[in-house]
Amino acid sequence: VTKHVSPVPGGTPLADRTSMLFAGTYVAAGRGRAVVVAAGTGTEIGHIAHLASSSQEPPTPLERRISRLGRIIIVAAVALFLVVIGVGVLRGIEVHDLFMIAISQIVGLVPEGLPVAMTVALAIGVQRMAKRRAVVRRLSAVETLGCTTVICTDKTGTLTKNEMTVTTVVLADGRVVDVEGIGYAPQGRVSLAGRVLSPGDDVVFDALLEAIVLCNDASLRPPDDKEVGWRPVGDPTEVALVTLALKVGVLPEALRSSHRRKAEIPFDADSKMMATEHDPVGDEDVVYVKGAPEAVLALCTSLLTPAGPVPLDDGQRRRLREQADALGAQALRVLAAAMVPAGTIDGEAGFAGLQGATLLGLVGQIDPPRDEVKAAVASCRAAGIRPVMITGDHKATALAIGATIGIVRDGDDAIDGVELDAIDDATLDRRLPSIAVFARVHPAQKLRIVTALQRMHQVVAMTGDGVNDAPALMRADVGVAMGITGTEVAKDAAKIILVDDNFATLVAAVEEGRVVYRNIKKATLLLLSALIVGLPPPFAAVQILWNNLVTEGLVTVNLIMEPAEGDEMTRAPIDPNEPLLDRVLRGRMLVMVPTIAIVTLGWLLGRSAVGVAAAQVQTETFTLLALCEWFNVLNCRSETRSAFSLNLFRNPWLLGGLVVGNLLQVAVVFAPPLQSVFRTVPFGLTEAVALGAAASTVLWVEELRKLVVRRRRRLAVVAPATPAT
Repeated sequence: VTKHVSPVPGGTPLADRTSMLFAGTYVAAGRGRAVVVAAGTGTEIGHIAHLASSSQEPPTPLERRISRLGRIIIVAAVALFLVVIGVGVLRGIEVHDLFMIAISQIVGLVPEGLPVAMTVALAIGVQRMAKRRAVVRRLSAVETLGCTTVICTDKTGTLTKNEMTVTTVVLADGRVVDVEGIGYAPQGRVSLAGRVLSPGDDVVFDALLEAIVLCNDASLRPPDDKEVGWRPVGDPTEVALVTLALKVGVLPEALRSSHRRKAEIPFDADSKMMATEHDPVGDEDVVYVKGAPEAVLALCTSLLTPAGPVPLDDGQRRRLREQADALGAQALRVLAAAMVPAGTIDGEAGFAGLQGATLLGLVGQIDPPRDEVKAAVASCRAAGIRPVMITGDHKATALAIGATIGIVRDGDDAIDGVELDAIDDATLDRRLPSIAVFARVHPAQKLRIVTALQRMHQVVAMTGDGVNDAPALMRADVGVAMGITGTEVAKDAAKIILVDDNFATLVAAVEEGRVVYRNIKKATLLLLSALIVGLPPPFAAVQILWNNLVTEGLVTVNLIMEPAEGDEMTRAPIDPNEPLLDRVLRGRMLVMVPTIAIVTLGWLLGRSAVGVAAAQVQTETFTLLALCEWFNVLNCRSETRSAFSLNLFRNPWLLGGLVVGNLLQVAVVFAPPLQSVFRTVPFGLTEAVALGAAASTVLWVEELRKLVVRRRRRLAVVAPATPAT
């Protein structure tokens, strides 16, 4: 950013205060004397530090859900305790025994496996996200991503490649050269009227290439032995010009060696131009000029055509200005190039001594969107997540990029920092749903935007890379820092770091967050179903312990390892206020719990009624309950999809848990050393088959429920709309 002494009006946005130097920035070139107007916390970086330290991290949706479920369990436990005490007093049970019974019932009501299952689910989510290049710094952020409703994203480097690329060249005579390929890799066709250009094919284009390579201080280094990509050295705008020359086959270093630079006028913000003088190819030196189109055009009196220079009249000037404006409307940064044959740079005259220049053409370049971003934005839309661009770039550029990648759609609005300061919170809240782009914003405004979205009950993921992003990153529900370009301050404030600085990686992480939350709900359903069913009185204490630790434990944690079902990014975002035990889970439990209870108690009473020995009835019922829970874990793998449509090998952990659980249950029932410990007796093959058939009832009842749900959903989709009356 070029600085100068000219004052700027009061209220000028921070990024445009070109008469101010800011603590924490670097002087790249030049010299000067400045007046200190603030120090410490009074500086802009001090203000950022204050905002970051005062920003409070909101509780995550999962933390709120667990807190709510905990309160429900506490109320239920207290109520159960009072009921047990009351019944015990009426029945005259001794106080000591009564107290022990009441305490055991309360302990049994606590789903002790749930915290373990949740922690494992989040840890597995961290591992999966790391494989998709998203590093999680705080475990709670995994599930929060699944609830995200708005993603506030930076533009440069996140949505775009952060590599300026020439896309269009307008030659001085009006012909248009198309340039393919993006980024600094010199790959892509450069064509004129469908014909691929090479050095020597077109005199005007050759002269233009010579100008933009020689009047240029940048270079592009090829990949090294470690296969790092092409490495830019210098200003990105100038690197893009060097890349264009390499695409055509012009070698910049060779050209510069044959045209030694003799003098130059460096670029400055006032003139918006740069000029260099070079050794002649023929008898005289030549001066090349590049810069803002309006400034370069003011020096030109002619333009170059294939037949040679021709006078530049008013009509041609107007045409060139219109072409430059058209390129600018496409969010392209436009440069003009000219030459002064037989020209000489006069240090005192400066650019005034270069009048009579010949225009060579216009060059339009842009920081192109990443290839995968458009699909990632579309995936966000399909998942019910609204992407919002928050950038320090100009509004026109941000709008053009936003429209290209799908963030900006018909009816969407854009607002810049000056407009944002001019409206109050009530107006901002009213306009927020239609604003897709915030441009030229400063740190406090980013924080204000995030806070406003949260005020509207949105779950906000915020990306950032600089020190100025830290307050908003801390305030957001999920702060996401850039791994490549991000500062240490931004990374420390964030909960997630994107290794590749890619918006598509963030969208992939959101998908993983949804998988994690769905798996947590599956484990919750399984645990609470088993919890509510309880255990029949004849069970021995060691059998109760076995059921809690082994029968449930071997499948609950493994259920957490379930992979994505494939429809995570076509569902609406998870409501942050949705309880963990939501309406759907409660409905499923109303089917599962009575089924398991009826099957288990029915077997217990039925076998006892026909005179089977008590020890065998207890063992069979103990085994039946284990089988019911294992069939139920197959039910819990999906809310609507049939257990038979889900390949069990998709989750080898769950398959292994079921196999090991069955083997251990067989050992407990049939191994003599364990029979005395677990108070079991063996039973025959006929009873084993009957137990399996009875336990499978749990699966068939849930399959029937899923079938009804799927049928209703299909009918809801194909049902014709009701005619208007």
